[in-house]
Amino acid sequence: MSAEMQGFGLVVIGDELLSGKRADKHFPHLCGLLAERGLELRWVRFVNDEARLITRTLQESAEAGDVVFSCGGIGATPDDRTRQCAADAFDRPLAVHPEGRAMLEARFGRPVEPARRLNLVNFPEGATLIPNPVNDVPGFSLLDHHFLPGFPQMAWPMMAWVLDQHYGHWHDAGRLGERSIIVHGARESDVIPLLERFEADYPALRLSCLPSLRDEGHQLELGLRGSPDDIENAMPRLCDAVAALGFSWKEAIA
Repeated sequence: MSAEMQGFGLVVIGDELLSGKRADKHFPHLCGLLAERGLELRWVRFVNDEARLITRTLQESAEAGDVVFSCGGIGATPDDRTRQCAADAFDRPLAVHPEGRAMLEARFGRPVEPARRLNLVNFPEGATLIPNPVNDVPGFSLLDHHFLPGFPQMAWPMMAWVLDQHYGHWHDAGRLGERSIIVHGARESDVIPLLERFEADYPALRLSCLPSLRDEGHQLELGLRGSPDDIENAMPRLCDAVAALGFSWKEAIA
């Protein structure tokens, strides 16, 4: 399956995010990792620590067939429920992963003490490991779902490892480009027919229209996202169409 057919999604788990006690940092970081590789994020969900909600979210994302990163809920405390929820969502039993056990034994000694630390590698049957360069306690992958700790210092290098190890054949740093112009004095209603024509003429490009109201009046940011060659061909026409409507414009600073 190609990157065009299969998207990337992000699930971020934790009561502290929904209460506002902590601010999420995974979303912008994953966007950057994907962009460096010519990939992009399709969707994001923030969910609390409720087991039924986590399970339902994972079931829905599995049905969609996307590549999913899940951050949070794989620690050793009672509110870390993601492992069990993943097992329930994929209808698989939990079992101590033998390679994961060996990693814990190398770090904490054999036998692993306290014994409840083995819960850290109690993964759904068939899971593979994601190495953790910070403390050697792995995350796990199940099909195209990749389960990581909530700590950014651990999760971010693990995200990069997954992208490079599992999806390196999709990488194409030059595949996507983006350019936009600022249109002075325009409202969305002024450019709707123009945008409709552009969507019909350039179906491979994604067109965005972001209005704003400043002290000097209304303005729009019109953006094109897609193949750099397609953008290069379409942008002059977009600028000419804006000028034909009587509006001045300038290139937006990236």
